[in-house]
Amino acid sequence: MSMIPDERRTGCLAKLAAGGLFLLLCLAAVLLFLSSRRELAATLAEAETPLPPAVIEDLRLDLAGSWELTGHDLAIPAAIPGDVFSALLAAEKIPDPYWRRNEGTLRWVGETDWTFARDFLVPEEFLGHRSLELEIQDLDTVAEVLVNGQPVGHAENMFRVFRAEVGSVLKAGRNRIEVRIASAVKVAKDRAAKLSYPIPNSGNNLVPYMNLLRKPQCHAGWDWGPCLIPAGIYGDVGIRAADEGRIRSVRTRQEHTADGVKVTVTADLAPVVEVPVPVTVVFNGEKQYLKATGNQPAEATFTVHHPQLWWPVGYGDQPLYDLTVSTPDDSVRRRIGLRKLEVINQEDPIDPANPGKLPGKSLTIRVNGVDVFCKGADWIPCDALPGRQTPERYRDLLDSAVAANMNMVRIWGGGRYERDIFYDLCDERGLLVWQDMMFACSMYPATDEFIAECCREVDEQIRRLQTHPCIALWCGDNEVIGALGWYDQTRRERDLYLVAYDRLNRELAKVGAQADPTRMFWPSSPSDGPGDFRNGWRNFERGDSHYWDVWHGGKSFEAYYDIKPRFCSEFGYQSFPSLETVRTFAEEGDWNVSSPVLESHQRNDGGNTRIVDMFMRYFRMPDGFENFLYVSQVQQAMAIQTAVEYWRTLRPRCMGTLFWQLNDNWPVASWSSIEYGGKWKLLQSHAKRFYAPVMAAAYPQTVEETQPDGSKKKVRRLAVCVVNDRREGFQGTLELTRRDFAGTVERAWRFEVDLPPGSTQRVLFDLCEDMLPKAEEAFLASDLRDTAGASVHRNTFFLAPYKRCELVPAKVEATVVSGEGDRFLIRVAAPTPTFFTWLEATGIPGTFSDNSFTLLPDEPREIEFRAKQPTSQRELAKALRVTHLRETY
Repeated sequence: MSMIPDERRTGCLAKLAAGGLFLLLCLAAVLLFLSSRRELAATLAEAETPLPPAVIEDLRLDLAGSWELTGHDLAIPAAIPGDVFSALLAAEKIPDPYWRRNEGTLRWVGETDWTFARDFLVPEEFLGHRSLELEIQDLDTVAEVLVNGQPVGHAENMFRVFRAEVGSVLKAGRNRIEVRIASAVKVAKDRAAKLSYPIPNSGNNLVPYMNLLRKPQCHAGWDWGPCLIPAGIYGDVGIRAADEGRIRSVRTRQEHTADGVKVTVTADLAPVVEVPVPVTVVFNGEKQYLKATGNQPAEATFTVHHPQLWWPVGYGDQPLYDLTVSTPDDSVRRRIGLRKLEVINQEDPIDPANPGKLPGKSLTIRVNGVDVFCKGADWIPCDALPGRQTPERYRDLLDSAVAANMNMVRIWGGGRYERDIFYDLCDERGLLVWQDMMFACSMYPATDEFIAECCREVDEQIRRLQTHPCIALWCGDNEVIGALGWYDQTRRERDLYLVAYDRLNRELAKVGAQADPTRMFWPSSPSDGPGDFRNGWRNFERGDSHYWDVWHGGKSFEAYYDIKPRFCSEFGYQSFPSLETVRTFAEEGDWNVSSPVLESHQRNDGGNTRIVDMFMRYFRMPDGFENFLYVSQVQQAMAIQTAVEYWRTLRPRCMGTLFWQLNDNWPVASWSSIEYGGKWKLLQSHAKRFYAPVMAAAYPQTVEETQPDGSKKKVRRLAVCVVNDRREGFQGTLELTRRDFAGTVERAWRFEVDLPPGSTQRVLFDLCEDMLPKAEEAFLASDLRDTAGASVHRNTFFLAPYKRCELVPAKVEATVVSGEGDRFLIRVAAPTPTFFTWLEATGIPGTFSDNSFTLLPDEPREIEFRAKQPTSQRELAKALRVTHLRETY
């Protein structure tokens, strides 16, 4: 090895250093040149791409509209309000997530960090206001917000409004806002790694740890919904200017007396200056002027003499009084319904024969002194893609609820606090709302930070919604108490998790009482009531209950007769959607319920097996795929009808039935009564009858009777009852006929009916053997008529499983006899009885005045069809199809 002298080595190093410096200088020059070119290009682009003028109304600069979405090496336009998936779809960067099995290929979207950004113009004069506050509604979820490159705030909770003062970072002319949303999947995983003990998450989530984030839990999938993990800005976004004070919330209290209603209006302000802020309150044509000082709320009191009261639908009208609260900078408008609403949760008298037994406990909604039997269904978000949750979708679904004689919907705790339009529509339509807080089927952290954030959320949401007359009660969560028994960890260390639950739930209840002392805060669904943390799942004597033994437990429909709930807020049975809806997500080659595509649109483990197993108990196996779908809907309708009709006859013990569920958020096999897209299943048409204000129902009962010799004998009897839920009495007649399956009347009965308001009457309690000597050879048809002879309710009763009955083949004639535009009259007739007679107008969205009915040979029916879009008699006649049970085998 040769040695290099030190001086030569030093010289070589010097030359290398000089050469390296030269290269670095050249590289810097190139980078500077490229940077200059980019800046020049950006400047030219800015000059060449003028922004639309600023839209400022009521001191608010609106930032909704066209934004840019970047992430995953993509840069595409995005509409705000909107979500990542909708933007990717519009830009044709992803396939339809609902089509076939595409959903499973799109998990990367939820695993990506995304940035929404846009440029906007700010006029010079807008900067002259004392306060400029950026406000973003429904920001999902963990995000950093920057204006002109400067961080202005951090978001952690989709259920709270993001607000940040931005006056110091805005400038006259062009500005830029960026919303950098972190992947919920990554954030949740990071937070789970830092937990001091495991916090079980619902197994319905296909991505774990969603319970650690304040976003809709069903975004990660549920047993009826896809796992997409959307992100975005789903509400309004803008900058609000103020010089004196903004209105944060408006609440009301009502005192009902013989002299009228005293209405106290409370406005919570966020002052901009320390001097008193002038507040104007206008209600019922009367104006009051107030001064609000500091953070003290402003209050005004009004008296309405001879008030027009707001009632739930079916009990009266829904008059709404205009209320406006304004400051020089802000104005809030509300529509107030005057009503006195009470939640009666009282213990029954102690049974003297069994004094040690826990007494029962009621759950009754009382409005204006009238006990309301609550009839309805549970509500989930109306679409898995938030960008598709449009006013039209809300209006269509809630109109369908009212059309089916529902008077309540329960907003389930695994979704979201709904948009303002939802509650406005419920106010106008008289739909009561059971409002869950957004916690469902999981355990939750009990840290001070998490509880404090949840308390801020609940306070903000209750203050936002408090003035809506539709809201009947606040509820702490869905099934969280019950979930204490679901997981290995919670069963092993129940005390740990029960204390954690108690800490969170009690704080939420305190917040609810402070934000709205006018309503009850129900701790959980199901539960016995406030202050009672027993597991309400198996206790049908107290509070509300969820009953799933028929679906999940595989019991027969007759199991519904074995329980007598006080208020059943969840129970359900699944069916498949119609072929018309299946076509929207499956190719013809997929049309088999065991195909991979159909199974991917069935999210409940074992769901298809349960449906088929129940077929074997009640129905003959249908021929063909389309008949299979139809019979699944017949089966679902009969399951829920069996429960509701019986439980309604138990009033006043039972005072509410809310079946699971009203709607779907994508096309799927589920418990819904309305398919994704708005088409009614058979269940929704049956609901219109079994939720009718006046109804006749029959059910078999096995009872133990004392014989003449003193012995006990079990006998099977048939009970026929009439129920009246109205505020007015009902007088009329019930005509009951026994017919064979050719339609011949074998026997007829006529009962006089005289029901007081809110009552039930048993008109017949006869041995089944007397009514139907051979149950499988005949059926019963009822027709309840008023004193004018008009039919108000029809029903059909089988006392043997349908599969044992020899139904007679028949061809139904359906003819469009009149109509144009959106209303048509259809005449339907058949030579022999047809059951579950189902009319469809394929490709023409709309609803029928009655459907899935029994068609008798001597009673042709005239059915009205209301199209959602104008059509013609000719087009409707071409689209009209009829199916009935005998045709399916």
